[in-house]
Order: sequence, then structure tokens, then C-alpha cells
Amino acid sequence: MVAYWLTAFLLFTSQSFSFIIHLSWLKYSDYWKTNGTLVLLADGAILVLLAGTELWLKRSHRLLKRGVLFTGMLFTYFMYYMFSPIVHGAEIILVIPMLLSLVYLDRKLLLTFGLADMMIYIFSEFVNESIWPGSLSIADILLVLAVFVTAMLLAQAALIRSQEMRKAVESLVKSEQKLIVEKTIADKLLKIDALTGLYNHKTFHEYMENLIQHSEANGVSIQLGILDIDNFKTINDNYGHWVGDIVLKEVANQLTEIMHTDDFAARYGGEEFAVIFTEKTPEEAYNYAEKIRESIERLELPHLDRPVTVSVGLCEYHLGDGKEALFRNADSALYKAKRSGKNRTVVYSGKPEPVCLS
Repeated sequence: MVAYWLTAFLLFTSQSFSFIIHLSWLKYSDYWKTNGTLVLLADGAILVLLAGTELWLKRSHRLLKRGVLFTGMLFTYFMYYMFSPIVHGAEIILVIPMLLSLVYLDRKLLLTFGLADMMIYIFSEFVNESIWPGSLSIADILLVLAVFVTAMLLAQAALIRSQEMRKAVESLVKSEQKLIVEKTIADKLLKIDALTGLYNHKTFHEYMENLIQHSEANGVSIQLGILDIDNFKTINDNYGHWVGDIVLKEVANQLTEIMHTDDFAARYGGEEFAVIFTEKTPEEAYNYAEKIRESIERLELPHLDRPVTVSVGLCEYHLGDGKEALFRNADSALYKAKRSGKNRTVVYSGKPEPVCLS
């Protein structure tokens, strides 16, 4: 409120000297002696108005702009009474409150302060007539009021046009935001499996290709695991496909909860999932795979009276192997896990037959 009180001080000072300056210009040297009480009352009224405005602003911040316009109107009339004796057409200063309302782009404020401006002007002219008979000119008042009305109409037109432009910009922004949201959703649908929330087959292969290129260039270690739900067809046949969907979701949840943030999981197809472990030794990748397998085995599903188990085939990527060889070797390890009794993790050893580690 420092700026407000600085303005208040300037207004009060202006009011204190306005009558003296006004009258000295008009050569009414004895006015202060005969009308000193009137000047003091006017100054007191201004002080009360300023203090009231201060309380108004403190009580409700949302009325701040009204307080600013109110103070601006007071300042405008002080300037008018100071300059009107020596400047012909000083009434143009009284248009300032209307211009101030344009800053807030508020038509209601413009109408309120515009009408108040005209009423105060008419009232002040009749007060002047009562003090100095013969000073009232109806033609001048009508001319000033015509200027006020013209200024209000122009300001209204400017506000209406600005509101139209604002609505057009808002509409354009909303349209762009809608397109961005739709594109984001579409991109997500293209990359995410709708049932499990994991990445889909296509996205997995894209990521795998980029990761292999990165590995070839920088030597990043990669471990690929292919996970298959054991006897999933039996679950679908005996309990229904809706139970099978629940199993798929729960398996995906376990993958998401256990895997490290640097790793990557996807629903590869049907009941198969693919997992990429990065920057891990074969032993660390195996331990993660076993942790996933054991957590799935401990699942208790209300609609299933048997445990859900998975078999995992795990293979380390060697430089120069390529994506096809990596998948072929991991799939070979998975095949060995299935043939060895299921519910286990097998690591591809590079030999004709993979070795079972569990």
C-alpha cells in the first residue's frame, strides 16, 4: 500500500493548494479569508474518502481495481480544478477514469465510473454556479457530456473487440490443447498394451533395437528375459477368459513392482512377456527373474484355486549377436524351462542345450 499512500499524500497536497492556486490565478485574493472553512472541509472530506478507500482495499482485495479507479477519479478532478482557470478545455482530463477502466478490460467498471464521472461533473458545475453565479454554461456542459458519451462508446467498442479477440485466442489455445491431448492419447494407445498397461510388442522391438545399437556403441550390458505363464490355456478353458485377463494383469503388476527403473517390460504376445535388464551382470539378472517368478507364484487370486506359475528364459547379449540371435537364444532357454518341468528360470549357456539354474 506504499504506492497508494504516496498517491494519497499527493492528492491531499494538491487539494490543499488547489483552491489557493485557483483563486490566485483568478485574482480572488480575499477568497481564502471568507471561504477558509470551505477549503478545510473539502480537505477533510478528501482525507475521509482516502482513509475509507484504504479500509475498503484492505477488507477485500478483489475490490482493488475499484479503489484504484476511485483514487484516479479524485486525482483527475483535482487536476481539473487546478488547470481549468488557465487551460481552455481542461475538461478533457476528466476522461482519464474511463481510460483507466480499459486497463482492466471490464465493461461494468467502464459503465459505472463513466456515469459517475458525468454525474460528478454536472454536480460540480452546479456547485460552482452557487459559488460564482453566472459561471454555468449549459452549452459547455452539454459539449463536455457529449465528449464523455463519445469516449464511453469508443471505450465500449474497444472492450468488446478485445473480448472478441480474447475469446478467439482462448478458443485457439483450447483447440491446440485438445489436439495435444488427443495426440498424446493416440501415441500412448499405439505404444501401450490396453489390458496390462505394459508396452506392446511393437514398442518393445523399437526399444530393443535402439538399446542394442547403444550397447554396440558404448558396451552397455543387456539381459533379455522371456516370461511365459504356465498352463495359461488351461486357466482360460477351466475358469474363463475373464479370469485369464485378471492373471495377465496381476503378472504385469508384479513385473512393474519388482523391476528396476532402468529395466523395461512389455507384453510380448498372448501369455508371454519380455523383460530387458540393463547394466546388470548375468547373476543379478537371474536374481531379478527369480524374484519375479517367486512373487507371481505367491499370488492369491480369489477366482483361482491354484497357484499361477511362470517359466523364464534368460540370455545375455554379446556384441555382434544381433537382435534375432538374442531372441532365439532367450526363446531356447524358455523352451528348456518348459521341458524341465516349468515354474523355473533357465539361463542360456551358449551350448546346444541350455542349463537349468533352478
